[in-house]
Amino acid sequence: MLRKNILDCIGNTPMVKLNKVVPQDAANIYVKLEYFNPSGSKKDRMALAMIEGAEKRGTLKKGMRVVEYSGGSTGAALALICSLKGYPFRLITSNAFSKEKINMMRALGAQLEIIESPDGKISKSVIDAMVSRATEIAKEPNTFFTNQLSNNDVLDGFEQLGKEIIDQLKGIKVDAICDSVGTAGTLMGISRAFKGSDRPQFIALEPSSLPVLTSGEKGSQSVEGIGLGFIPALLDMKHYDKAMAIDEKEARVMAKRLAKEEGIFAGTSTGINVAGAIEIAKTLGPNKNIVVVACDAGLKYLNEGLYFIKANTILHDWILIRSKPNQINPF
Repeated sequence: MLRKNILDCIGNTPMVKLNKVVPQDAANIYVKLEYFNPSGSKKDRMALAMIEGAEKRGTLKKGMRVVEYSGGSTGAALALICSLKGYPFRLITSNAFSKEKINMMRALGAQLEIIESPDGKISKSVIDAMVSRATEIAKEPNTFFTNQLSNNDVLDGFEQLGKEIIDQLKGIKVDAICDSVGTAGTLMGISRAFKGSDRPQFIALEPSSLPVLTSGEKGSQSVEGIGLGFIPALLDMKHYDKAMAIDEKEARVMAKRLAKEEGIFAGTSTGINVAGAIEIAKTLGPNKNIVVVACDAGLKYLNEGLYFIKANTILHDWILIRSKPNQINPF
């Protein structure tokens, strides 16, 4: 189908059933492949909703610029949309996020300002500094602040995602939907699409190293885009049933398994989503159905430790192969 521009390619992403990573006697798991969106993530939906919502209200007009804070996916989505619509885009980010994301945001036209993380990890203090700087810039004349953490237009973008899930699984009862929480827009938006007595369970996921939702504890973690260190304003307790904490290591193992065994090449937050879904699937048992989102593409994580093989690991393997040539097959 011919589209008039790239913005018309946002949404209507495919969904697949997992076949190999789900254990026997567990529920079915279906994955919505959001990396098929133009900038490679689900955040295209919310970015477009925020910009077009502001345009409709008249709070964003020609000649104005846009500002936001982001670890990468929202920033890339806004950079793409602002470039096409003609708005200069100022972005506050941090070295805590992957180089691929930072370079992608710059390539798509964002003017970057980088907040330094002392240990290179995501923490509440780093996010607070990003938010504070974006809020300061937003006070300047002719500037529109998309303010993703408290912008209700985000929910409109992800409600459409929920409607697509319902349409693609027509005739299949969805028993649970889980998603890792950053802004919480995905989980809350999808929940708006499900109404009535057949409403599934909605489960919020977070890294166990920063378990704000599950135990209220502080910490730092390395899963980009989620686990911000505080409860986001868009997360409405009336619209989700419970929260679960997932170990980062388990999420990274699952992301690699998804790539090798299912052909789903995605990031760490997707690994958390599927690892959480598998725990739920084992509890629900067979003949039940769970939906998760593949948030973004694995191409954004080649150098941040998820898929990158360190030089000392390669050296160790080479020495092992040389010392035991009859016992180890490197291929």
